[in-house]
Amino acid sequence: MKGKHIVLGITGGIAAYKAATLARLFVKAGAEVQVVMTPAAKEFITPVTMSALTGKPVVSEFFTANTGEWHSHVDLGLWADAMVIAPATASSIAKMAYGVADNMLITTYLSAKAPVFIAPAMDLDMMAHPSTVANIELLKSYGNHIIEPAEGELASHLVGKGRMEEPERIFDVLYRFFNDTDELAGKKVLITAGPTHEAIDPVRFIGNYSTGKMGFALADAAVARGAEVTVVSGPVTVKPCHPAVKVIKVESACEMLAECEKRFDEASVAIFSAAVADYAPAHAESSKIKRETSDLHTLELVKNPDIAATLSGCKHPGQLTVGFALETDNETVNARHKLEKKNLDLIVLNSLRDKGAGFGCDTNKVSVYSSRGLIADLPLKSKQDCARDIISIITAYDPFTH
Repeated sequence: MKGKHIVLGITGGIAAYKAATLARLFVKAGAEVQVVMTPAAKEFITPVTMSALTGKPVVSEFFTANTGEWHSHVDLGLWADAMVIAPATASSIAKMAYGVADNMLITTYLSAKAPVFIAPAMDLDMMAHPSTVANIELLKSYGNHIIEPAEGELASHLVGKGRMEEPERIFDVLYRFFNDTDELAGKKVLITAGPTHEAIDPVRFIGNYSTGKMGFALADAAVARGAEVTVVSGPVTVKPCHPAVKVIKVESACEMLAECEKRFDEASVAIFSAAVADYAPAHAESSKIKRETSDLHTLELVKNPDIAATLSGCKHPGQLTVGFALETDNETVNARHKLEKKNLDLIVLNSLRDKGAGFGCDTNKVSVYSSRGLIADLPLKSKQDCARDIISIITAYDPFTH
């Protein structure tokens, strides 16, 4: 990070004290840090402290009171290689989402040309409120990077999600961003994500609980390494954080396979993280099945195509294929059997026995295997962190050593 320019934005929350450690970590790594504080932030940590740690005067107001000197948010936005807002309160998140430029920090954010990393911090009820959830999703859609808060005891002494991520973790996100941006440059990555819905009639389907969070986290992580990423996704509500991720929406397994077949040959890496339904109704009714008039007691099913096996079975030399296995028992045996049967290079195993892993969670706990055995056994962490680790394993994969 030597020589990198970082704007560190601090808003008015109790977690502002953590910004001192974060600034020190950046400076120690060789970065130049310019702190921008909201007026409320100065109630929690003093500008003197932050100036002493960074060696630069803190910017908080549009003008210096004594001299009338104007602080240019435009210049700061152009100067920065990255902007980090930690902590980001619910109020500041809302202002960023809707462009309410009433303080120096928000105007700097609106002028920033570099990537922006936002570390929310607030009480659990505020964090879970629909307005905050919607504002964060809006910021993600703009291409901002959200560093998810942790769970734990909060300033209210309640326990839940809302604690700002620790400074060391935020530093690690920025370190990886600056050092891992070009490993997949020029390579195309194809990812499947989410569930598939297999129609029974116009209003019913066979599906599963997959949300697509893991697949889209993988897409963001691959783009951050320089890849050109296409996600073929089943029905989900999540979106990629990075605007460069191309998303193709499908419903059924057959539709997903057809879209993947169009793009597979050009892909350097294909990651099959979708939870594809194993079976589909043999016949989908064109009208809604009425309980009062139908004598339907059984549903005839047919097997869906195995997308990972179909495509991995025809891969060309140098092409890497990665599968996922969600298991409930005999996890390792089943995952390694899938690896071999589907001609995959790597398989990512997670078990529903592990709390916080699998469908619907914001976290995951996985193990990664190649034909030679275990490569990595990753602890429980956010799906974003898990995705970055998986992409790191993929970029470092060598079939002769793994």
